[in-house]
Amino acid sequence: MSRRIASIPAETVSAEQAASLVRSGMWIDYGVGLGQPEVFDRALAARRDELGNVKFRSCLTMRPRAVAECDPEGKSFYFFSWHFSGYDRKRHDAGRCHYMPLNLGEVPDYYRRFLDPVDVVVFKTCPMDENGYFNFSASNIWHRAVLERAKTVIVEVSRGLPYAFGEENGVHVSEVDYVIEGDHSPAPELPNPEPTEIDRAVARRIAAEIEDGSCLQIGIGGMPNAVCTLLLESGVRDLGIHTEMLTDGIADLYKTGRVTGARKTLDPGKVVYTFALGSSAMYGAAHRNPDFYSRPVDYTNLPHMIMQNDRVVSINNTTQIDLQGQAASESDGHRHISGTGGQLQFVRGAYASKGGKSFICMASTYCKRGEPRSRIVLNLTPGNIVTTPRSDVMYVVTEYGIVNLKGKSVAERALALISIAHPDFREQLEREAYENHLIPHGISF
Repeated sequence: MSRRIASIPAETVSAEQAASLVRSGMWIDYGVGLGQPEVFDRALAARRDELGNVKFRSCLTMRPRAVAECDPEGKSFYFFSWHFSGYDRKRHDAGRCHYMPLNLGEVPDYYRRFLDPVDVVVFKTCPMDENGYFNFSASNIWHRAVLERAKTVIVEVSRGLPYAFGEENGVHVSEVDYVIEGDHSPAPELPNPEPTEIDRAVARRIAAEIEDGSCLQIGIGGMPNAVCTLLLESGVRDLGIHTEMLTDGIADLYKTGRVTGARKTLDPGKVVYTFALGSSAMYGAAHRNPDFYSRPVDYTNLPHMIMQNDRVVSINNTTQIDLQGQAASESDGHRHISGTGGQLQFVRGAYASKGGKSFICMASTYCKRGEPRSRIVLNLTPGNIVTTPRSDVMYVVTEYGIVNLKGKSVAERALALISIAHPDFREQLEREAYENHLIPHGISF
């Protein structure tokens, strides 16, 4: 589906002129990650006292938003996020940013079927190319779907973004109403912390399960990226990539020749992703590189697409799992931390793939108020959101082991999960499991 052609040719305007189009009560879309505007944002913040009840949809905010910083009490501007970054989380803790539940691969359909038309969409893009397109950079995701439903389309061009080849990864000048000159600042980077020894221990167990020709989805975080580091040291070959997020670990595998995509069914030879967040070196690897191919999120994340590649391996973090196998990966009680993202869809897509495997990984413990706590628990923290149901969880990995829950009874699941809990908590977990009738007395497997 294409957006209507603009009634007049795209007009180049100042950020202040573009911001003057916003009226009280409007819905504004700021896009995802690298696609969020800068100069428009600052110009709109200057109008705070003129406006009220302006609502923003965004996702993975990588820099402070001027419209949020200028309105700390939330009297004029309201933020709704599809997935929290660290900044979004802090705003949520202050009551100034609110989460929208989803399966990430379904969001284009939400815009097309369920959401009212967007009043104004403002995306940061690469400068117009020789074919008249403003490239979305490494932030394809659901941007086309938003444009189709937008009343007014504004692009803020920036030479600081990498140019990403892909499908539906741009907007033609004929579909644009206004063009703003951006500040051309470098693309925001996501720090990659050095993996801990626990990260490496978990990664070793997962890496041992990856075969030649496996097709990888790597989630965000030190643990999944540690898997990439270990694969660099292994002899595994002909890896494929079909993922939601392009990470530094994936780019490193590509640079060393481990990733060829030669055995993929979908997009053979291509590193397929929907958005990228990481270092400038990773952006450089993807910039105008035809081996890297950015697709809309309803292509990368829907299980019926994922499963078409053989030997799909999905690797994602969780923060807590109960003895029946429910994985809570996005909240700490009622405090929202991140989001469902594509975890559940990749778990399902990997399972449906011929020879596929999905891994939910975590450190066995964490510290709270200076005391160690087990991430494997009898009951999830009250208010915690189940990201991946017990019926979908396949492999669970900690530094103490790896277990497969598929086909197991509740009793078998409880015993398996206790076996990979931190030794200091196993006796307590086993006692709780018996007391709550998860494990029958006298049974052996």
